[in-house]
Amino acid sequence: MWKKNHVKSLELLTEARTLAEKNRWHKQMFLAQNNIGCNYYMMLDYGEALKQYLESYKIAIKYLDTAHEMTVLNNIAILYSKEKKFRKANDYFLKAYRIAKKNNDSIKIGLYSLNLGSLANEENRLQEARNYLDQSLRYTQHPQVSIPAQITLCVNDLLLGHPQKARLSAEKLFYNLKNEENNDNRLLLSSIIAKTYLKENNLVSALQWTNNTLSEKPDLENKRELFGLLADIYFRLKTYNLAFQYKDSINAADNKLNVIKNGKLFESSEVKFQIQNYKKEISEKESKIKNERKIFYSILASIIFGIIILLVVFRNHLIKNKQSRLIAQRDKEIIEFKLQKETACNSLLIEKEKTALLEQERLKKEIELRNQKISSKSLYLSGRNQLLEEILKSLSKAPELSENRVLINDVKALKAHLKIDDDWDDFIRHFEEVNQGFIKNLTAKHPQLTTTDIRYISYVYMNLNTKEIATMLNITLEACRKRKERIEKRMNLPDHLSLSSYISIV
Repeated sequence: MWKKNHVKSLELLTEARTLAEKNRWHKQMFLAQNNIGCNYYMMLDYGEALKQYLESYKIAIKYLDTAHEMTVLNNIAILYSKEKKFRKANDYFLKAYRIAKKNNDSIKIGLYSLNLGSLANEENRLQEARNYLDQSLRYTQHPQVSIPAQITLCVNDLLLGHPQKARLSAEKLFYNLKNEENNDNRLLLSSIIAKTYLKENNLVSALQWTNNTLSEKPDLENKRELFGLLADIYFRLKTYNLAFQYKDSINAADNKLNVIKNGKLFESSEVKFQIQNYKKEISEKESKIKNERKIFYSILASIIFGIIILLVVFRNHLIKNKQSRLIAQRDKEIIEFKLQKETACNSLLIEKEKTALLEQERLKKEIELRNQKISSKSLYLSGRNQLLEEILKSLSKAPELSENRVLINDVKALKAHLKIDDDWDDFIRHFEEVNQGFIKNLTAKHPQLTTTDIRYISYVYMNLNTKEIATMLNITLEACRKRKERIEKRMNLPDHLSLSSYISIV
């Protein structure tokens, strides 16, 4: 079943890579190639896996960005570490790590720092390992990186000769991961705790933790390590028969691992053979497809040639018909041209009429504007005359007037020239002509308004501001505002409605 799955997977990946290569989909080509390498890695065929990874590395370098490059560099480094080629593994991990630093990719920096730290532990470069592991935890707290980093730190403490510190950290992490579905981390921690007790020569606790770890059913490689621990513990306890039994168990585990590895390598060779046959089948299919395409294109060319001949015959027939239609078309175009000419003349007449109407409208507006100016001027003269009348009334009441004959004559002369009623009547007439009976409608709705009120409202209606109205009436701004308030009160206007808003709808 395992073999069938890998064969099927590799067939699909090979097909995907071929399709991506044809269409120059470089990213898909890289992913397929990298996944092929991962499949061979799982089959323990590290040589073939390395070959596939190197192919994907070439694609990444040539077509893709550095993010893809560092991914495959990390995969190559893992392969070398599995083969115990630590120097090469360290070189490739460092290349991936430097690219991650350059890209400021915190998760990848944390992951590659962890890998470098684990490798340094294996080579007994303990202080360097610790520096990398501390850096890993500084850059990311992602559980998939931070938990392995903490476990590796426990290993580092143990190797540095601090078993108690390693155990305390491992126990804390072990109990924090109690509900974790992934049991691998807890197995590692349990094994580390057993080793710390063994380091302190606490053989009872070491035996208990080792047996507990063994009861969790670890994989064969972890079992082999646990058998080694048990053999060491029983030798120290001088229980030599059990110690030798576990030594035999180590040999049995090694033999079993070799059988599994050889079996997987054999299956890998068989898979490669089947993939080779699959590639051959694909090549034969492509060749067959090419031949079929040639036949198809030959048939298609014959059909096209026949169609061209038919088109030439139809073309000659169409040319004759076209000549007849051209004559008829020309006659039709002449008639249409005459109709268009008549339509254009009519359109021109309509345009002239519109222009005349617009001109009339412009003249009408100009007349209205002039009337407004006349009304404004008349209103100003009326206001001025009323102001003079009020001044003359005030002077007439002065006791000094009767003694000054010259002043009396001047007052009489001014009174003779004042025509307040005539000016106001002229203003009313012009204003009503321009504003379509506004004053008539206003006095009909509000008969309580005085002449002075109507004059003020007329200024407001002509959009004069308070300052301009005060100047026209020769009163202060404050007096002008108060007059407006009195008028609004006299007209019983509601608070939310201003005088200007109200008279715009009268």
